[in-house]
Amino acid sequence: MAAVAAARSRRRLLPYLHRLLHSASPSAAASPSRFLRHASPVPRAADHSPYLRLPAARVTTLPTGLRVVTQAYPANTRMASVGVWVDAGSRYELPGTNGTAHFLEHMAFKGTARRPDAHALEVEIEDMGARLNAYTSREQTTFFADVQARHMPVALDVLSDILQHPRFPEKALQRERGVILREMEEVHGMMEEVIFDHLHAAAFRGHPLGDTILGPEENIKSITKKDLKQYISTHYTCPRMVVSAAGAVNHDEVVDQVKELFTGFSTDPTTADQLVEEFPAVFTGSEVRVENAEMPLAHLAIAFKGSSWTDPSSIPLMVIQSILGSWNRSVGVGNCSGSALARGISNGNLAESLMAFNTNYRDTGLFGIYTVAPPDTLHDLSRLIMEEFRRLASGVSETEVARARNQLKSALLLHIDGSTAVAENNGRQMLTYGRVMPFLELFARIDAVDCATVMETAKEFIIDKDIALAAVGQLSNLPELSWFRSETCSDDEFTRRIFFQNAQNN
Repeated sequence: MAAVAAARSRRRLLPYLHRLLHSASPSAAASPSRFLRHASPVPRAADHSPYLRLPAARVTTLPTGLRVVTQAYPANTRMASVGVWVDAGSRYELPGTNGTAHFLEHMAFKGTARRPDAHALEVEIEDMGARLNAYTSREQTTFFADVQARHMPVALDVLSDILQHPRFPEKALQRERGVILREMEEVHGMMEEVIFDHLHAAAFRGHPLGDTILGPEENIKSITKKDLKQYISTHYTCPRMVVSAAGAVNHDEVVDQVKELFTGFSTDPTTADQLVEEFPAVFTGSEVRVENAEMPLAHLAIAFKGSSWTDPSSIPLMVIQSILGSWNRSVGVGNCSGSALARGISNGNLAESLMAFNTNYRDTGLFGIYTVAPPDTLHDLSRLIMEEFRRLASGVSETEVARARNQLKSALLLHIDGSTAVAENNGRQMLTYGRVMPFLELFARIDAVDCATVMETAKEFIIDKDIALAAVGQLSNLPELSWFRSETCSDDEFTRRIFFQNAQNN
């Protein structure tokens, strides 16, 4: 019976396949239009507004200066995220205390007067099925919790308690030194982290922005309870703090809870902007090279001075970052990539990976390329990268700018895929912009970046500008920093500089 049924099925299927294969004429089969009926190889602008009408972020500033921002999105999961974003990071540490901000992040979870040790805190968090975490950057520190919405009051109580009443027990302090030293060893094995620490050192020599977040080993061994308390009293002030919540949250309820719980912080009106103005970061065109003959691949980062968060050029630089793109040989799409640089590197077999980066700070930034490559290709790779940097100032097409805008918008949307990401996005924007920029506005700003804007921005940030460079590995084939600096000039700019020098000599 089974054989008869199979034969009957084949008899019905074969005529269908015959009609499918022979119904179209040869000319129709060769025509690309049937494949482009629903998609085009040419990127087009799209109206994203139907997808971006999210619930608005609500902001309340308390009399103390503490700001509370909430957004009821996504609310249907019955989960919520809440955190405290502090306008304080390693940049604001006193000389000789580099590493304090990160050390404080670790010690905040080691007990309070009401929660005497780390175990008591962990049990309370785990009993709710919640997650408590923190991280430190060069300009910001964040403590946050992901909880079921009904546990939001407890999460706020925990956050306020660990920040206002930390005990810093001596045994935990000594134990955490070892934890951070082991973390440092792990970081030293992560070459991307190492390269970007070296890059900051090269770009901001003599400034705390050039220091590492973890700090040097000698500081980790010597930071005291007094240093931690002084950092909190100086920098954890209401005007420099934001409580951000997202998900299934009620704004008025969160505000009332914050009013009740966050009462022990200083109201010192000094802002992060004032501290930055007192000691601004200065971009230094220098390099850090670490020769390591045992490494099979070289790691290289090339950077220009970028823009601050609020600089009008910040969004055009984001588009340029998208034009440069990212690529990894293991993905296997180099020849088909929208990035001209990625295609060139893939076709020439010059590198294993490529990543454009654009890092913003309060008064400056870093913009450039990080790549991992075989040592013998470093010279040709450097030539290709610098040629692409120069091309951005004169030879960019509207097609690749449109593609870059679309890719940038997609990447931004992917970053708000849950309550944690929404709370983080809003907290960070409140510290950097002083408001939450709606995605409709952000996308409108991105769509306003055209080919001319990209080229003008590239001329401003790339052509005839200083370079910071960091490299680790076998570097004998890597050109000198002076060569990289000379490659930032277009032909016209180079000729002008030569004539200007000759005129001065005469």
